[in-house]
Amino acid sequence: MFGLWYSLVDALLPFQWAGYEFMKNALLAILLITPLFGLLGTMIVSNKMAFFSDALGHGAFTGIAIGALIGLASPVSAAVVFSIVFAIIITVIKNRSRTSTDTIIGVFSSIAIALGLVLLSLGGSFNKYSSYLIGDLLSITPSEIVVLIIVFLSILLLWVLIFNKLLLVSINQSLARSRGVKTLLIEMVFTAIVAVIVTISIQWVGLLIINSLLVLPAAGARNITTNVRQYTLVSVVIAVFSGICGLIASYYLNTATGATIVLVSGILFFLTLAFKNKFA
Repeated sequence: MFGLWYSLVDALLPFQWAGYEFMKNALLAILLITPLFGLLGTMIVSNKMAFFSDALGHGAFTGIAIGALIGLASPVSAAVVFSIVFAIIITVIKNRSRTSTDTIIGVFSSIAIALGLVLLSLGGSFNKYSSYLIGDLLSITPSEIVVLIIVFLSILLLWVLIFNKLLLVSINQSLARSRGVKTLLIEMVFTAIVAVIVTISIQWVGLLIINSLLVLPAAGARNITTNVRQYTLVSVVIAVFSGICGLIASYYLNTATGATIVLVSGILFFLTLAFKNKFA
């Protein structure tokens, strides 16, 4: 499969940067990750969940710490489980508590990042895992891409199954309940999906900027679209375009790939905002 992909890239992209195998792997990873960021980001922005998705990144970091502490070769697998549980707990408490949502998320987020830092710093081993803060997309391997493909297809399938119910819940929970929608279950499924993609991606994108990749494409798309279909499509296009441009720019500028992608997304956000203000 990868031999076919490498040959295709060589045939279609006769550029210096595309001649390296690690760049081909990174490009394929971007084509799998960024559409999911664009897709999920639409609901995150519409439901004002930017703070929540940031908290999931902190939860993922704690999960990585737990995985490392119990001696797993790949702490990310433990992080996925922990992040899903973390997301579901926040969702349940948020729906059943009278405390403000921001306060609940803030409490869990603060505890998660502090616990993760404490666990990873035990015995002075924090430096070994500091790469998770910044990420390294260029280090992704073919075996990791296979996992990413499975995650990509699974999330797309779940999205198709729950999108209409999720949209109704985001518009009016009371109306959704009257139509027989199990709102808490739908919210938990959605937050679990976000938790999985955040946790899987954090090793390549980095904790410090993972939330930006979820928020910026959707925020930019919202500036220039008028319906849900346009909103979703433009968000995915912005996410993919930012990913490809950021990857190429990081190669020539010798900069961190994830951060460069975020900067491209940020530029596109301000361009769409300027367009919106000009024609408002």
